[in-house]
Amino acid sequence: MIGIGSGARVLVATKPVDFRRGAESLAALAKESLGQDPFAAGVVLVFRAKRADRVKIIAWDGSGLVMLWKALDEGAFKWPPISDGVMRLSSSQLAALLDGLDWTRIHPPRRAAPKAIR
Repeated sequence: MIGIGSGARVLVATKPVDFRRGAESLAALAKESLGQDPFAAGVVLVFRAKRADRVKIIAWDGSGLVMLWKALDEGAFKWPPISDGVMRLSSSQLAALLDGLDWTRIHPPRRAAPKAIR
C-alpha cells in the first residue's frame, strides 16, 4: 500500500460517483461540485462507488495527478452516510478504511493543553 503522510488532508466525497470517471474527471468533480482544489499539495481526495466495495483516490504529487483504485474481494468498505459534500479523515483512518476495517474506531490523538509558564 502507498503510504499517506500524517500531514495530508484526506477528504472523502460522501456521495457515490460514477466509477467510469478517470483521474482528470474526478479532479474536475472535486473542484466544481465539492469546492476542493485537487491540485493542492497534501490533499488526498477519496471517492466511492455505488457498490461500497470500490474506492478511487486522487492526489497531486507535484508533477502529476496520481490515481489509486481498489476493490475488495469480499465484503464492503465502511463508508460514512451518503450525503452531499465532503468529510475529513486522518491518514490512519484512511489506512483503516482501505484495509476494510471500521475507520470510525480510529481516533486521532488528543492535543495536550499548553503548559502554563511559571
